[in-house]
Amino acid sequence: MIKTIDQLPLGNKVVFLRVDFNVPLRDGKVAEPHRIDSTLPTIRQILGRAKKLVIASHLGRPDGKPEPRYSLAPVRDHLEHVIQEPVDLAPDCVGAEVERLVRESAHRLILLENLRFHKEEEANDPVFSKALAALAEVYINDAFGAAHRAHASIVGMAAFFQDKGAGLLMQKELDYLSRVLTKPDKPFVTILGGAKVTDKIGVIRNLLPRVNTLLIGGGMAYTFLKARGIEIGKSLVEIDKLQLALELLQEAAAHQVAILLPVDHVTGDANKQNATTTAGMIPADRLGLDIGPKTVGLFCDEIRKAKMVLWNGPVGLFEVPPYDQGTRSLAQTLAQNGANCTSIIAGGDTVAAVTSAGVGDAVSHLSTGGGATLEFLEGKQLPGIKSLEENS
Repeated sequence: MIKTIDQLPLGNKVVFLRVDFNVPLRDGKVAEPHRIDSTLPTIRQILGRAKKLVIASHLGRPDGKPEPRYSLAPVRDHLEHVIQEPVDLAPDCVGAEVERLVRESAHRLILLENLRFHKEEEANDPVFSKALAALAEVYINDAFGAAHRAHASIVGMAAFFQDKGAGLLMQKELDYLSRVLTKPDKPFVTILGGAKVTDKIGVIRNLLPRVNTLLIGGGMAYTFLKARGIEIGKSLVEIDKLQLALELLQEAAAHQVAILLPVDHVTGDANKQNATTTAGMIPADRLGLDIGPKTVGLFCDEIRKAKMVLWNGPVGLFEVPPYDQGTRSLAQTLAQNGANCTSIIAGGDTVAAVTSAGVGDAVSHLSTGGGATLEFLEGKQLPGIKSLEENS
């Protein structure tokens, strides 16, 4: 069993909170704060009971050495603004100076500098893990987005704590995603998009015994269509996965799962210009960049009937209008069905697309995990979850 915050003795103690503040920055500021804001309930609850809170995260890929552009200073600024309380940014994440700051600072909130400024973080180095653990008395992990990484702040340091558990965001992620795998509400519809079939093989196979209908769009749809002998023009395709696509279609039929593929497309030329709606077959000189209006109608009909929807991957090139219309239409239909349906949006691009469509608040859960969510849905055990279950 994993302990929750209310089961942990936080009173008058220093708490170490591992978060996933790996957010996009622009002009020295946080450009998209969803991952930070999702952790605020955990931060506020800890501050209501603990003596002091030490927050740690990674940001970007600085390759194990300090790099100013990956400093967490912009994150500190955003955190101070939303928490309305001073936040000390430590000069590093380990060492005597950091220990002194945690011990002597008059402020209750200390944000450690980027964990990945040390190569020992990704190496899960035991000495580095122990140095991190020396900063606090209680360990809480709220970084679901990094739970698939066996890193020092995720796995190694957890072994040094008797009192450890999951933050509110981590618990929320596990509650929603576990329902998908153990007891999904029926009809259960899964929407899969994105570029490659390769990225979704494990998820598809693990969901087939559980799902009723699978809606496939995005670049990956063209590999399935090509496998069925349908002309896809210059559309994205994984030639080496055509046989696999056929096998997945056969496995779905064996499980009596309906797979819906696009029946029409919004296509562009080689420069992704001159959008045109095309019927089933895509001309040789064009590429599919979004699902067409008939497909939108078919997909939306399935969404309206669903009691649970899991969505991973946009169904078109949503960053480039007008190829965002299919994704937007599905998002709006999902939002309209909100009262009747549990909706789980997984993956950064899908969360961004749903948020961009203006309906982020109308879905049940915007997952903060990318790779972690996919691995969990594949049925894999995540190191960051396992480390919270083990005894010290």
